[in-house]
Amino acid sequence: MDNAQARFEVVYRETYGQITAYAARRCASPQDAADVVAETFAITWRRIGELPDGEEATLWLYGVARKVLANHHRGEFRRQARSVQLDAEMADLYGASPDSGVELKAIAQIFQTLSDDDRELLSLVAWEGLDRQEVATVLGLSRNAVRIRLHRARRRFARALAEADVRFTSESRLVPAERQL
Repeated sequence: MDNAQARFEVVYRETYGQITAYAARRCASPQDAADVVAETFAITWRRIGELPDGEEATLWLYGVARKVLANHHRGEFRRQARSVQLDAEMADLYGASPDSGVELKAIAQIFQTLSDDDRELLSLVAWEGLDRQEVATVLGLSRNAVRIRLHRARRRFARALAEADVRFTSESRLVPAERQL
Protein backbone atom coordinates (compact mmCIF):
# COMPACT_ATOMS: atom_id res chain seq x y z
CA MET A 1 0.00 0.00 0.00
CA ASP A 2 1.43 3.35 -0.98
CA ASN A 3 1.56 6.49 1.16
CA ALA A 4 -1.36 8.25 -0.61
CA GLN A 5 -3.67 5.30 -0.12
CA ALA A 6 -2.72 4.94 3.55
CA ARG A 7 -3.26 8.65 4.12
CA PHE A 8 -6.65 8.54 2.41
CA GLU A 9 -7.73 5.56 4.50
CA VAL A 10 -6.78 7.30 7.75
CA VAL A 11 -8.61 10.51 6.80
CA TYR A 12 -11.61 8.50 5.61
CA ARG A 13 -11.88 6.58 8.90
CA GLU A 14 -11.44 9.72 11.00
CA THR A 15 -13.88 11.97 9.10
CA TYR A 16 -16.49 9.71 7.52
CA GLY A 17 -18.98 10.16 10.38
CA GLN A 18 -18.65 13.92 10.46
CA ILE A 19 -18.97 14.36 6.70
CA THR A 20 -21.92 11.94 6.56
CA ALA A 21 -23.73 13.83 9.32
CA TYR A 22 -22.99 17.13 7.56
CA ALA A 23 -24.49 15.85 4.30
CA ALA A 24 -27.45 14.08 5.93
CA ARG A 25 -28.59 17.26 7.67
CA ARG A 26 -28.55 19.14 4.39
CA CYS A 27 -30.08 16.62 1.98
CA ALA A 28 -33.69 15.67 1.46
CA SER A 29 -33.02 11.93 1.53
CA PRO A 30 -30.42 9.47 2.82
CA GLN A 31 -29.68 8.48 -0.78
CA ASP A 32 -28.79 12.07 -1.68
CA ALA A 33 -26.58 12.32 1.41
CA ALA A 34 -24.82 9.08 0.44
CA ASP A 35 -24.20 10.48 -3.05
CA VAL A 36 -22.74 13.69 -1.59
CA VAL A 37 -20.47 11.75 0.77
CA ALA A 38 -19.29 9.44 -2.01
CA GLU A 39 -18.52 12.37 -4.31
CA THR A 40 -16.73 14.23 -1.48
CA PHE A 41 -14.41 11.29 -0.85
CA ALA A 42 -13.91 10.65 -4.58
CA ILE A 43 -12.70 14.24 -4.92
CA THR A 44 -10.53 13.76 -1.84
CA TRP A 45 -8.92 10.68 -3.43
CA ARG A 46 -8.25 12.54 -6.67
CA ARG A 47 -6.82 15.55 -4.80
CA ILE A 48 -5.04 13.68 -1.99
CA GLY A 49 -1.90 15.73 -2.62
CA GLU A 50 -3.79 18.92 -1.73
CA LEU A 51 -5.24 17.52 1.50
CA PRO A 52 -3.81 19.42 4.49
CA ASP A 53 -2.52 17.63 7.59
CA GLY A 54 -4.19 17.25 10.97
CA GLU A 55 -7.38 19.08 11.91
CA GLU A 56 -7.13 21.17 8.75
CA ALA A 57 -7.97 18.01 6.76
CA THR A 58 -11.43 17.84 8.35
CA LEU A 59 -12.08 21.49 7.60
CA TRP A 60 -10.86 20.99 4.03
CA LEU A 61 -13.30 18.09 3.67
CA TYR A 62 -16.15 20.27 4.97
CA GLY A 63 -15.24 22.78 2.26
CA VAL A 64 -15.26 20.08 -0.42
CA ALA A 65 -18.56 18.69 0.88
CA ARG A 66 -20.03 22.19 0.86
CA LYS A 67 -19.16 22.60 -2.82
CA VAL A 68 -20.47 19.13 -3.66
CA LEU A 69 -23.70 20.02 -1.85
CA ALA A 70 -23.96 23.26 -3.81
CA ASN A 71 -23.66 21.31 -7.06
CA HIS A 72 -26.16 18.78 -5.77
CA HIS A 73 -28.64 21.53 -4.85
CA ARG A 74 -28.28 23.20 -8.25
CA GLY A 75 -28.99 19.89 -9.96
CA GLU A 76 -31.89 19.27 -7.63
CA PHE A 77 -33.34 22.69 -8.38
CA ARG A 78 -33.21 21.96 -12.11
CA ARG A 79 -34.89 18.59 -11.65
CA GLN A 80 -37.63 20.06 -9.49
CA ALA A 81 -38.24 22.89 -11.91
CA ARG A 82 -38.96 20.29 -14.60
CA SER A 83 -41.48 18.33 -12.59
CA VAL A 84 -44.29 20.02 -10.68
CA GLN A 85 -45.76 16.62 -9.88
CA LEU A 86 -42.54 15.56 -8.16
CA ASP A 87 -42.67 18.74 -6.06
CA ALA A 88 -46.17 17.85 -4.89
CA GLU A 89 -45.10 14.31 -4.01
CA MET A 90 -42.07 15.55 -2.09
CA ALA A 91 -44.24 17.99 -0.13
CA ASP A 92 -46.58 15.14 0.79
CA LEU A 93 -43.70 12.88 1.82
CA TYR A 94 -41.66 15.43 3.75
CA GLY A 95 -44.27 18.04 4.69
CA ALA A 96 -44.79 17.02 8.28
CA SER A 97 -43.26 14.41 10.50
CA PRO A 98 -45.57 12.91 13.11
CA ASP A 99 -43.35 13.83 16.05
CA SER A 100 -42.76 17.48 15.17
CA GLY A 101 -44.49 20.09 17.25
CA VAL A 102 -46.04 23.24 15.88
CA GLU A 103 -43.21 25.40 17.22
CA LEU A 104 -40.48 23.22 15.72
CA LYS A 105 -42.29 23.23 12.38
CA ALA A 106 -42.56 27.03 12.51
CA ILE A 107 -38.87 27.36 13.37
CA ALA A 108 -37.92 25.05 10.50
CA GLN A 109 -40.08 27.03 8.07
CA ILE A 110 -38.57 30.31 9.20
CA PHE A 111 -35.07 28.83 8.97
CA GLN A 112 -35.76 27.89 5.34
CA THR A 113 -36.69 31.51 4.55
CA LEU A 114 -33.19 32.68 5.50
CA SER A 115 -30.64 33.19 2.75
CA ASP A 116 -28.42 30.25 1.81
CA ASP A 117 -25.43 32.02 3.37
CA ASP A 118 -27.24 32.62 6.68
CA ARG A 119 -28.48 29.02 6.83
CA GLU A 120 -25.00 27.67 6.11
CA LEU A 121 -23.36 29.82 8.78
CA LEU A 122 -25.92 28.95 11.43
CA SER A 123 -25.80 25.27 10.46
CA LEU A 124 -22.02 25.05 10.65
CA VAL A 125 -22.15 26.43 14.18
CA ALA A 126 -25.28 24.69 15.50
CA TRP A 127 -25.18 21.35 13.69
CA GLU A 128 -21.49 20.81 13.02
CA GLY A 129 -20.29 22.43 16.24
CA LEU A 130 -17.57 24.43 14.50
CA ASP A 131 -16.08 27.51 16.12
CA ARG A 132 -15.57 30.78 14.24
CA GLN A 133 -12.04 29.97 13.10
CA GLU A 134 -13.13 26.59 11.78
CA VAL A 135 -16.12 28.15 9.99
CA ALA A 136 -13.75 30.72 8.49
CA THR A 137 -11.54 27.93 7.15
CA VAL A 138 -14.49 26.01 5.68
CA LEU A 139 -15.97 29.09 4.01
CA GLY A 140 -12.67 30.65 2.97
CA LEU A 141 -13.33 33.83 4.97
CA SER A 142 -11.51 35.68 7.71
CA ARG A 143 -12.47 34.96 11.32
CA ASN A 144 -13.67 38.54 11.69
CA ALA A 145 -15.89 38.27 8.59
CA VAL A 146 -17.43 35.10 10.07
CA ARG A 147 -18.00 36.85 13.40
CA ILE A 148 -19.81 39.74 11.72
CA ARG A 149 -21.83 37.54 9.34
CA LEU A 150 -22.76 35.15 12.13
CA HIS A 151 -23.94 38.02 14.33
CA ARG A 152 -26.08 39.39 11.49
CA ALA A 153 -27.46 35.95 10.59
CA ARG A 154 -28.44 35.31 14.21
CA ARG A 155 -30.07 38.73 14.40
CA ARG A 156 -32.06 38.13 11.17
CA PHE A 157 -33.15 34.70 12.39
CA ALA A 158 -34.22 36.08 15.78
CA ARG A 159 -36.12 38.92 14.08
CA ALA A 160 -37.91 36.46 11.77
CA LEU A 161 -38.83 34.28 14.76
CA ALA A 162 -40.14 37.29 16.66
CA GLU A 163 -42.20 38.44 13.66
CA ALA A 164 -43.75 34.96 13.48
CA ASP A 165 -44.39 35.14 17.25
CA VAL A 166 -42.22 32.10 17.95
CA ARG A 167 -40.85 32.38 21.47
CA PHE A 168 -37.93 30.44 22.88
CA THR A 169 -35.89 30.45 26.06
CA SER A 170 -32.16 30.30 26.50
CA GLU A 171 -32.55 26.68 27.70
CA SER A 172 -34.04 25.70 24.34
CA ARG A 173 -31.12 26.99 22.27
CA LEU A 174 -29.53 24.44 19.98
CA VAL A 175 -25.92 24.12 21.13
CA PRO A 176 -23.80 21.08 20.35
CA ALA A 177 -23.40 18.91 23.43
CA GLU A 178 -19.63 18.63 23.29
CA ARG A 179 -18.78 22.32 22.75
CA GLN A 180 -19.81 25.65 24.18
CA LEU A 181 -19.96 28.66 21.88
